[in-house]
Amino acid sequence: MDTTRLSSKGQVIIPKALRDALGWRAGMTFEVKTTVDGVLLRPARVFPVTSLDEVAGCLSWEGPPRTIRDMDEAVAREARRRARS
Repeated sequence: MDTTRLSSKGQVIIPKALRDALGWRAGMTFEVKTTVDGVLLRPARVFPVTSLDEVAGCLSWEGPPRTIRDMDEAVAREARRRARS
């Protein structure tokens, strides 16, 4: 188990091996919560929790309606394009 110290400014250094294993990078935002065992530190959600009613229709489309088949084909095309990159 790694150890660290609390600085006079209230900062704690998280060991590099742990940051790398968790994919944590400089500049990330975290939620901090007090627990019975100490402190829980976890990446903050990028977007707030929402319901379908809150976001439905937020991406407008002007043109003929698209079918599920159209959408599936578009997704497959993009997947192939990204695989080639």
